[in-house]
Amino acid sequence: MFTSTAQWWAFLCAASALNVLAWLWAAGRWRGLAAQQPELWRARRWQLLLSAVYVLGCGWRSLHPVYDVPRLVLVDGWQSSVVLGRSVATLAELCFAAQWSLLLGEAARAAGSRSAAWVARGVLPMIVVAEVFSWHAVLTTSNLGHAFEESLWGLCAALQVAAVVHIAARCAPRQRPLLALWAAAALAYAAYMFGVNVPMYWQRWLADEAQGRGYLSLAQGWVDVSTRWVVSHHWEHWQSEVVWMSLYFSVAVWLSIALAHAPRLARAATAAPLEARRARVLSSR
Repeated sequence: MFTSTAQWWAFLCAASALNVLAWLWAAGRWRGLAAQQPELWRARRWQLLLSAVYVLGCGWRSLHPVYDVPRLVLVDGWQSSVVLGRSVATLAELCFAAQWSLLLGEAARAAGSRSAAWVARGVLPMIVVAEVFSWHAVLTTSNLGHAFEESLWGLCAALQVAAVVHIAARCAPRQRPLLALWAAAALAYAAYMFGVNVPMYWQRWLADEAQGRGYLSLAQGWVDVSTRWVVSHHWEHWQSEVVWMSLYFSVAVWLSIALAHAPRLARAATAAPLEARRARVLSSR
């Protein structure tokens, strides 16, 4: 798709501009719908605000791409410093995780699913831990932290698949195709993380270990990410990062914006009577 770093960067910049316009359209659409659907608006306004942070964070990172561990940047200047890029990424990713946690929690409550509710509560803490591993990898330059980070993101997606499947059985049939799409997207993401990203970082760590590479301490790493960046426009330096960055700064952002307009789930009409019968049976024992 891309044959040069300049083409790829042009795509990232265009995608970031499109993302901002898409968010503004989503916000404008809610301006007209809020009065008509106040209850749904109350449930979705946080989605819209969290999405705004994610859109802006990904936009900044698209304009100032950073390859964290080798300290590679495309734009020379403080705005491309690794510490700033990683800080922006952390805030944006936590907001994105919060979006999924809120939506899954809402769906779990609608379906009356305790197991899905526990998964929803666990999403954000898992990603907080993932961010800690990410920072450890960036500061020390050890890719082992990234392997753990990506494993937690993949596990989070896999748990969402299980939760959504459980929810689907309790929701109205007309909403199951949407839940199936949600589960399929989460499954594809988990497969990519465990099939591509985690092995990639693991192999990088093994290669570093085989070469006897030394790592930075946390204090040394903090000074390094705050003061050092290496400007490179060579395609071979960025090629390994192109696929995930391109998808992350486009498709993931579109998903974030779309969550602000996700419909509310309705419980299947048969679910409540069925649970009532079960409760009566249990109480009679």
